[in-house]
Parts: sequence; structure tokens; C-alpha cells
Amino acid sequence: MLLEEVRNQLRVRHYSRRTEEAYVGWIKRFILFNGKRHPCEMGETELQAFLTDLAVSRRVSASTQNQAMCAVLFLYRDVLRNEELSMKLLVRAQRPARLPVVLTKQEVRAVLDCMRGPAGLISGLLYGAGLRLMECLTLRVKDLDFDRNEILVRDGKGQKDRVTVLPEAVKNGLQSHLRAVKELHGQDLLRGRGRVALPDAIALKYPNAERAWGWQWVFPASSCYVDRENGIERRHHLHESVVQRAMKAAVRAANITKPASCHTLRHSFATHLLESGYDIRTIQELLGHSDVRTTMVYTHVLNQGGRGVRSPFDSL
Repeated sequence: MLLEEVRNQLRVRHYSRRTEEAYVGWIKRFILFNGKRHPCEMGETELQAFLTDLAVSRRVSASTQNQAMCAVLFLYRDVLRNEELSMKLLVRAQRPARLPVVLTKQEVRAVLDCMRGPAGLISGLLYGAGLRLMECLTLRVKDLDFDRNEILVRDGKGQKDRVTVLPEAVKNGLQSHLRAVKELHGQDLLRGRGRVALPDAIALKYPNAERAWGWQWVFPASSCYVDRENGIERRHHLHESVVQRAMKAAVRAANITKPASCHTLRHSFATHLLESGYDIRTIQELLGHSDVRTTMVYTHVLNQGGRGVRSPFDSL
């Protein structure tokens, strides 16, 4: 089956599950858009018509259009082994240069004060450590080093590892949370559960690792699920929608009009470090950016600090 082969090729190249679902979804839409014709019978004309429909009729963003194009190109290049599609004719949509939404320190405090439980701890880590939401939700117990105040981010965006800071402000709450999680894990073990999904071939190399405390999720889900591949009952990490809803409610409760999201806390982390005088390269490493130019965007939202500009009107 074509879509099954697409999934196999994505997994061979160690694409993330989110990318896998996105690519398979776009390939389905491409085939349905062209009357369920097989991709071998189509080419540049059909792909260009599909991308045009996305931009003109559906009015999707440039990044969404580019993702759709990458998905279909992956189908032709890596699954069907068709190299005839001309990249010159398939022009990437120009993404507009947007400045990130950033909260002030007072606004961050107001938002965090409105959040409780695991969502409050997660939001504290998003702001205090500059984590992406999924990086935080997929933390394992062994990734936290309370003695060195460090968080090891495994397999972050771009399949890169990095070390970032563990904020003192969340240590006590996080340790208390882990005690409750450990008790839950013990109860799961007594019921014959207590297993988590492991990356790559860790489960084959270390058969007991899936039950080990160090490999458990820092923020586990409230219920278990049955793994469709092997029928094993596991506990997943907390779903991102739980934190997103809590963040949305907190922003509303704090009377903040900015369109703030969970990722806004990461933007605020970087901006506030710049305001405090930290080096741009240090911030780049903490954020896990490959190119310093990505980190430089935060210099454009500063209105204070060494490079801040004071309006001439204020000096009259």
C-alpha cells in the first residue's frame, strides 16, 4: 500500500511521528484533490494546481503550503524514486517576517499565577528554561539534574540534544510533583502496567528499561492506553492540549490582550535574557538554534537595554 510505504520510508529516516502524520495527511489530500489518481500518473502540473488551490481557495499560510509541497516531493523523490519533478518550477511560498509576541515580566508573573498543577509547572519550565512545549512534555525523569540545575533536552527540534537551565523557582514544586508521579508509577507496577514507550531500540537492548523509574515521563497522562503495535498497556505523557487550554484560560484571567500562547513563554525567556545582558550566543545554545540569525529576531523586540532606542520626543 502506498501510504504504508510512505510511513516506512519516513521511519527509516527517523522523521518524528508528528511529521509522519502531517506528510501522510498532505499526500492523502493531494491524491483526493486529483480525483484519486495514482501519483505515478501525475506530475508537476497536478502538484502546482494543488499548491495553487491551497494558496488561493483555502488561503493557507506560507508555512503550511511549504509543508504540503515538501510532503508531496518526499513521496516522489524518496518513495516513488521519481527525480523528474523540477524544483525550479516549484517555488516555495515566501514566509512573511513576523516578530514574536513577547510578554513583559509582570505579564508572565500574572499568567503563571493563574495556573495550577502540572500545567503550572510546565508553563514555569517553558518560561524558566526556554523549552518548547513538546520538549517539556517528553521529558524523562533521568533528564532532570537537580544538583547541577540542568535539564537535558533529548531529541529536540532537528533531532538535536542540548542542555538548558533548570530554574530554581520550580525546583521545590517539581520535586513534590515527581514524588506523586513515583507513587503513581508504583501503583501501575503493582497492576502489571508501568511501561512507557522507548526511543529506537532501547527496549531491545535494555528489556527492563520501560519499567525503570528514570525512563518514566515527568508529566504522565492521567490514563493509560493500549499500544496498537504490540497490545501492551502503557502510560503516555500529558497531551499538549491540556497545557494549551490552561494557558489560554490564564491569559484571559490575567486580562492580557496579547495573543499569547505556550510558545510565547519561550519567546519571553529569550527576550528577558537579552534584556538582562546575556550574550546572544549563550541564548542561542539554550534555545537550541542552529543559526544565530534565528536568535537575533529577539533583538528586534527589545525596547530597553544596551541597544535600546529612546525616542527623541522623550528628551524634549
